[in-house]
Parts: sequence; structure tokens; C-alpha cells
Amino acid sequence: MNTDALRELERVEWRALAALRPIDAVTAATVVAPLRVTAEGARIARNRSGLYVIHEWAALAPHAAAFYTPPALPAPGSLALTVSIVDPAGQYLPRLARIALPRDPGATGEDSLFAARSIALHPAPGARLGINWCALRVSLAHPASGDALGGALLRVVAGDAVLARGLSDWRGEALVPVAGIPVTTWSEDEEAVVVSHVAATLEAIFDPEAGTRTSITRVRAGRPPPRLPQVDPDAIESRRASLPRAQQDVRLAARAALNLNLGLDLP
Repeated sequence: MNTDALRELERVEWRALAALRPIDAVTAATVVAPLRVTAEGARIARNRSGLYVIHEWAALAPHAAAFYTPPALPAPGSLALTVSIVDPAGQYLPRLARIALPRDPGATGEDSLFAARSIALHPAPGARLGINWCALRVSLAHPASGDALGGALLRVVAGDAVLARGLSDWRGEALVPVAGIPVTTWSEDEEAVVVSHVAATLEAIFDPEAGTRTSITRVRAGRPPPRLPQVDPDAIESRRASLPRAQQDVRLAARAALNLNLGLDLP
């Protein structure tokens, strides 16, 4: 009879607290290029499907040892993990995203543990454009000082629909591509049957506590500030009614490029 004790040489277990799917904010296509996705106290790894899986988080340490039945506390969605997403290639601007944890394995739809959370990445000013897109290139600054405003959320709105979103970089520069503008469309003016443009409003929203202000002297010298803007655009949008805003009417047309200078007053 062999009395040797069994020894565990290796254990491979895959637990997941959540999964993130970075998508292009314009096309909603999954971003397949490698990204740097990090969060303090968390272990995040990219899987073969291009999803970024949160395997561990210090605040949910008991979940790491509970494979079959997750702990009852904390309650699902009661905590928030702030994740940083950076594109090393520079095609997308960096952003933050807040993920409600723990996820509920019994929920359905977007709230389920088994549904990846889509995170929209906004194009950098030098990003490539698609065919027939209308490109809004915006320079955002404080009108009195000329300081560039980085980390502002740009929205293009027509009626009740948000057609596009973008972010400004540390120089206050933003690229907001609008896809899906028809070459011609029906006009509401009885004097014109069709028109080649769409009337919309460009809106800039700035959070002074999260964004950056960089002097025009520093911008012209090409010297970035010590802290580059990295904001959560979803959080800014949810608080848009209470944050400083500026807007300008625009006319969108397929294959058009609009260069806009927008001033935004701050309290």
C-alpha cells in the first residue's frame, strides 16, 4: 500500500469579477489593439477574445477563494472600481471607467457577471478617419486666459439624439467624428426638397476638478503638464447639468471637416 501523501504541484483556477470590452466610440467595433488596462489593487488580464478580465481586487479578496458560491456581502453593485485605459499607439485618448462590483451572476442582460461591460474609447486628434465621416476639429480654451482645457467632453446633438462624442487632449484639441451623415437627406423646408447637411449643436462640458488647464505659452512650446487629462466621460455626462458648458451651432455634411474654436467660461 502506497502511503505517500498526495502533493498538489500546480493549481489553475480562473475566477472573474467582471470583463471589459473596449470599443471604438464612433463605430462601436471592438478595439483589438493591445491596451494598458489597470486599476489600483486589482489584477486585470487580456484574454484571447480581446476582453480585459478583472480576476482579483483587494476590496473583494474573499471572492478569490469562493469559487462555487460568492459571498453575500458586499451586495452586488455596491462598490466601484476605477479602471484606467490607455492606448500605447495613441489612436485613442486615455480615459477612466468606473465598474460597479461585485457583478451579479444571477442577473440578466448588461448587469450579469457573464456580460462584458463595453467601454467606449474616443479618438485622439491624430486618429484615422472613415469614409464619408464629418470631422469636427475643436480647440477648447478659457476665453480670458487662453488656457487650454483638457479632458472636456464634446457632444454633437441633433434634436434629442447624441450623434457623436469626443474628448479634448491636454492642448485643448479634440477630434469628434460624426458617422452616418447622409450625402443628401429630406428637408423640412418646403422650399427645398433635399439638403446636403444636418443642423446640430456642438456642446463642450468641462469638470474643473478632473480636467486640466494648460497655459497657452506651454501649449505653444509643446510642453505637456505634469498630469495629463484622464477623465471618466460617462461621469461627466451624468453631471452635465451642473458643470460649466459651452455650445455652438454647426452644419454637418458627409466628408466635411469643420475647424472650430470654442471658449468655455469657468467659475
